[in-house]
Amino acid sequence: MKKLILVLCLFVASTQFADAQIHFGIKGGINYNSDSFIDSADDIINGNAEGRTGYHAGLWLRFKLPMVGWYIRPELVYTSLKSEVELRTAATTAGYNFQKIDIPVLIGKKFLKVAYVHIGPSFQYLLDGDLDFDAVSNLKADGFTVGMNIGAGIELGKFGIEARWERAFSDVESEVVGLTGVNTSNFDTRVNQVIFGLSYRF
Repeated sequence: MKKLILVLCLFVASTQFADAQIHFGIKGGINYNSDSFIDSADDIINGNAEGRTGYHAGLWLRFKLPMVGWYIRPELVYTSLKSEVELRTAATTAGYNFQKIDIPVLIGKKFLKVAYVHIGPSFQYLLDGDLDFDAVSNLKADGFTVGMNIGAGIELGKFGIEARWERAFSDVESEVVGLTGVNTSNFDTRVNQVIFGLSYRF
């Protein structure tokens, strides 16, 4: 009897997976280094947004699970972002430009036929970073960390538009080395972001 139940469960699971709707597409948009949408709006109104703005571009897949009405959406995204860091021992603030690969794995649900919400972890690998500070000869950063994405959007036909907030789970500690070879300062390179994006579904 137990074997029969197991076989039936496996059969149901396999048929549901076979019936799962799979979509894929491309995406791109603007990233803004900020702790909240309100802070972002204040910076834009006050003209302080230029030094914190970047962009992203990537690919996404969406696996719709018909039995539960939810979907899973993994993404592969290249992000270039600007930030500002405080070099404590140098008593100055420097611009920090960095590039990374983001891999969000989101679980979400559509409602009202066009709207959706999703949430999930975002895995980040830091590719490169550069400080706008002449006294820095080297920048050492841990490459991998994990954050969280939460967002909502609408999808009209093949086109979608959404807004997300990304929150860091852990810090990426970076070490700044001066021209003398002495540690100048440490700072966190995993920033919170407000993300606006457009997508196209094939």
